[in-house]
Amino acid sequence: MTTRTASQTVDTTQELAAFLRTRRERLDPRGFALPPRRQARRTPGLRREEVAELAGVSVDYVVRLEQARGPRPSAEVLEALARALRLGADERAYLFDLARQRARDVDGPATTAAPPLARLVADLSPMPAMLMNHRTDILAWNDEMARLLLDFGTLPPERRNAMWLCLMHPRTRDLYVDRDRVLREGAAHLRAAWAAHPDDQMLAALITRFTTHVDGFAHRWAEQDVRGNGRGSKEMRHPDVGPVAVHYEMLAPMQDPDQRLMICRPADERSQAAFDRLAAR
Repeated sequence: MTTRTASQTVDTTQELAAFLRTRRERLDPRGFALPPRRQARRTPGLRREEVAELAGVSVDYVVRLEQARGPRPSAEVLEALARALRLGADERAYLFDLARQRARDVDGPATTAAPPLARLVADLSPMPAMLMNHRTDILAWNDEMARLLLDFGTLPPERRNAMWLCLMHPRTRDLYVDRDRVLREGAAHLRAAWAAHPDDQMLAALITRFTTHVDGFAHRWAEQDVRGNGRGSKEMRHPDVGPVAVHYEMLAPMQDPDQRLMICRPADERSQAAFDRLAAR
């Protein structure tokens, strides 16, 4: 497994090799209809020749890909590898990003909120809502989100980043009950964003900072997990109103593909009461 971090920009050949190896090694051979082999398995997961057989490519081709010596795979080969390795939707998208087989956003990262989306964030009150880009820079928010997390207006613009707040800000880094889950999901989200935006040096610097200064992040990053956290729930220890559980939804506007709208709602009656107390403050 590679120990390389996102110190500059993505070396996609090396990352593709590492990703294919880790996905292969995590598979249980007993779950595949493979012919019996005489050799005992000395390492976990599928063998390279088994992946090659399942994907319909040569063993040498798989070896060269895993050793970062192969040519850029075609979309057809990537599809075959994704099926053979049983990749999920996020992992498949990550694979295609690494191989440069997915369309790119030519306009670059969003740094300001699109005005219609900023108005929508305000109109979503009393539900907490905020707008972010792929780096999780916070571009717009409403009062309810500020009360739930932090008054982002008190922060300098370079610190208005949701992942930085979750992992490093003194007030919010201990806000979430399951911190390991925050690390795991955060690393998976940033890895997917890193592959989709390989030339974003600000994103690379952010990941390097987390890897260097946040306990446990380097371990989670090295696991090579990729996931877009589009929907889920989180439990918080809010300093003003006590325990709060929220369901969240992430929406991607078609006209502004680098902006993500996050909407939160209380997960239970106790959390609704906490929301009401926050609104009354």
